[in-house]
Amino acid sequence: MPSIDIFNDDAFSLSSLTAAINEQPHQPGRLSALGLFEEEGITTTTVQIEKDGDTLALVPAGQRGSTGVVVGGTRRQLIPFNTIHLPQTATIMADEIQGLRAFGSETELESVQTVVNKRLAKFRRQLDATIEYHRIGALRGLILDADGSSVLLDLYQTFGLKKTVIDFELGKDDTHLRSKCLELQEAIEDALGAATFTGVRVECGKTFWARLLALPSFEATYLNSELAAALRGEPREAIEFGGCVFERYRGKVGDKSFIPDDRAVAYPEGVADLFITRFAPGDYMDTVNTNGLPYYSSQEIMKHGKGVELEGQSNPLNLCTRPRACIELKA
Repeated sequence: MPSIDIFNDDAFSLSSLTAAINEQPHQPGRLSALGLFEEEGITTTTVQIEKDGDTLALVPAGQRGSTGVVVGGTRRQLIPFNTIHLPQTATIMADEIQGLRAFGSETELESVQTVVNKRLAKFRRQLDATIEYHRIGALRGLILDADGSSVLLDLYQTFGLKKTVIDFELGKDDTHLRSKCLELQEAIEDALGAATFTGVRVECGKTFWARLLALPSFEATYLNSELAAALRGEPREAIEFGGCVFERYRGKVGDKSFIPDDRAVAYPEGVADLFITRFAPGDYMDTVNTNGLPYYSSQEIMKHGKGVELEGQSNPLNLCTRPRACIELKA
């Protein structure tokens, strides 16, 4: 019969549990599935981002032999960002494993491990959802806490920038959508400067998406063309228009959507180091100065052997290194 002493086995050590939670089946959100954010572990809890203040300026004409315009040196600034600690705890009481019957050829250890893995899987799902929420926040320039209102990081304020918002005027039948797409692409070009990009993707709230599909100029482009089948297909699938890929984004925290229903966020694709995720080490003695992993888990026997406490955590920082390249759109 299984007992609480089984947790003294090496199978439930910090390293074993951390390996187990990292091996859980991944259930990514849309941004994770796209591989948009470049992931890497770090050995510290702080990330330094260099801000280059250089801008281009026209040189005025002058008389030959006269003094030229003074060109200042590069103005650079290192901005520190702290990683965000995301802890979770769970308790497995002795009664939950009391009388646990081994199934088939499984040993007692394997049966108890099944109970533990179910908790680790729940840890992983919730951490994945939170990281996806933070990544949407990085695109929008405002990373919020789980309550949907507390600000964890305001990228525009930190970088000293102003957010660009474009009104797509989807409520007007005479809106010329292709011109709006051109305005969007030009705004991204201005924000990136010399950097090139391969395309533009737009993640749409449900109201924005519905109004986009209903726009007369949008339907007219597809009618009587080889792309008309797109209008007859699944209305939730991504559609390319005017050099932009529009898709409906699903995601909520409580009753609050990751992206407001009447908004969309557009971002360039194919730009190196534009979106980054950095994972700091867990706050354990065993992980000090080690390269950070996406997830950690550990266990500790409760007082008097009443049960075992499990802890799961992730310490990510999700950033857009050029916030002005992400454009918010209004329906």
